[in-house]
Amino acid sequence: MFSMLKGRELAEEADEESTEKIETLFKDPEPIGYNPAIPIESFDIVVTDEAHRSIYNLWRQVLEYFDAYLIGLTATPNKQTFGFFNQNLVMEYGHAQAVADGVNVNYDVYRIKTEVSEQGAKVDKGFWLETQDKATRRKTAWQLDDDFEYQPEELDRAVQTPDQIRTVVRTLRDRWQADMFPARTELPKTLIFAKDDNHAEKIVEILREEFGRGNEFAQKITYRSAQGGGTSPEQLIKDFRTGYYPRVAVTVDMIATGTDIKPVEIVVFMRSVKSRSFFEQMKGRGVRVCNPTDLAAVNPGEHIKKDHFVIVDCVGVCERDKTDSRPMDTKKSVPLDKLLQAVSLGNVEDDVLSSIAARLARLDKDASDADRAKVVELSGGKTLRDLARGIVEALNIDATQDMPPAEADQRLRDATKPFAAPALREQLLKMKQKADLVIDTVTQDSLLHAGFSEGSDRATALVQSFEEFIAQHKDEITALQILYSRPTRAPLKFEDVKALADALHAPPLNIDEGALWQAYATLRKDKVKGATQRRLLTDLVSLVRFAMQQTNELVPYPERVQANFKAWLAQHQQTDNNPFTQEQQHWLEMIRDHIAANLGIEIDDFEYAPFNAQGGLGKVHQLFGAELPKVIEELNRELAA
Repeated sequence: MFSMLKGRELAEEADEESTEKIETLFKDPEPIGYNPAIPIESFDIVVTDEAHRSIYNLWRQVLEYFDAYLIGLTATPNKQTFGFFNQNLVMEYGHAQAVADGVNVNYDVYRIKTEVSEQGAKVDKGFWLETQDKATRRKTAWQLDDDFEYQPEELDRAVQTPDQIRTVVRTLRDRWQADMFPARTELPKTLIFAKDDNHAEKIVEILREEFGRGNEFAQKITYRSAQGGGTSPEQLIKDFRTGYYPRVAVTVDMIATGTDIKPVEIVVFMRSVKSRSFFEQMKGRGVRVCNPTDLAAVNPGEHIKKDHFVIVDCVGVCERDKTDSRPMDTKKSVPLDKLLQAVSLGNVEDDVLSSIAARLARLDKDASDADRAKVVELSGGKTLRDLARGIVEALNIDATQDMPPAEADQRLRDATKPFAAPALREQLLKMKQKADLVIDTVTQDSLLHAGFSEGSDRATALVQSFEEFIAQHKDEITALQILYSRPTRAPLKFEDVKALADALHAPPLNIDEGALWQAYATLRKDKVKGATQRRLLTDLVSLVRFAMQQTNELVPYPERVQANFKAWLAQHQQTDNNPFTQEQQHWLEMIRDHIAANLGIEIDDFEYAPFNAQGGLGKVHQLFGAELPKVIEELNRELAA
């Protein structure tokens, strides 16, 4: 629409690449004048998706051009979003509600800490390291004249430590099944976020080595995936979404937002993120519900459902405070590609252009003759110095103060015109990438910690809400009344537990038994069993008892019933002269399983499955005779204890 209103084509990559960060570079976007071909009254309603980004400076004038109601949609609203819409929140649908409704799945955080990722490293002088040209990946040996020390934040940007990546990958390889998905035989679909293309390349290389599964097992999916004749990123995404391979996709930000890959069950952060909105978008790659048929299609032979996903945090991204994105005060942290793209979209502001001029001057110092010649060819005869000088002169207030505003403005546009050529921008970025990456092949990393995150804010809040609910309603809800007075052995009925579950499932709590069990597992892993099992409604009894501190361990209700059944059976075998026959014991085990799922059993229950298929009420009377009422009474009392 911007292009249509302005009457000129935009650069191709404006449609293909994310404009994240670019919109914040425009203090005064290029104004849009009235276009009679598209009157301001053309629309009654304008809907803007991804409103946390699309309402900002670069595109805002398009939205404000029309005389229409404006509706914004976003999964990650921030303060600026609410401000733009005058705090007019029409409808919201939060993550907790979406999980309760089965629209999203919840998540657990699994933390991996290594010595290098937490503390950095130091290599003593005399050792040999490598440097690698980021563009060509050509490596050169380098012997240290002085000690070489680096901090964790420099990892995989200025310094790459292969053994640190290997330690993380090995931990994932060795722990995914034992800790995260014990019931699975194949690694669930896994998405890894890397810091840049070189980092992604190295992660893929080490994944293939450590898992030993061949090239199709792990693939890099970035904007450069297809360079050199490889498979296109779009095809790789399709394969990842619907095919058995790849099992692992490594990306930088191509799959970070707006791409649905519903079978993803593990999201690995090997890069940090400061923006709250961007982090929520990245997390969102795992929350999508996947129907069993589609999940089975990429996990053949596994009888599974997607009821949660796991964030594997290798950099502490879940532990750090994040901020809402806001217009930047300085351009020092803005990558060169974003600055160049902003200029190609019409930005001629002083801060942006002066930053580009400074970077062109630095590039010129390190450029090879071949690169300089390529710049001249692509820019229409201008050298790097010419380009930088043209920008500086156009920004010179003394030189332009006597010019008419239109002439001064035209001078700026002439200075920036060469950057409209995608080929020149690509050449400048290739030159920028030739800064060497140091590869530390000396340091050996070690694992400091691997486990579900303790102190998870989400888990803490969920458990706290549940325990507060119990305390507030212990005298009102029948199931809680009975469980609080458990020493009296009052019978607990299934309908009482169902009523309690309904109260927990309803707003504002929206508490699901499975998510609650996972929350306790996150906070008190040593006290919780069966975290990965499918939850039964009767597990709510175990959850309430554990929350009331009536039990020291949180054990699935069927396991508790099983233990009580064994104790009851052993007692009878010791005291009775006539132990149960094999057929009687089979029926006792069916009664045990019925009590585990329904809290008790009554005579009428023998007319239904699974008992009716094996003779029903008549058969159980035949087997136990006059002792049947006594057996049922004992089992109801002892197994549900």
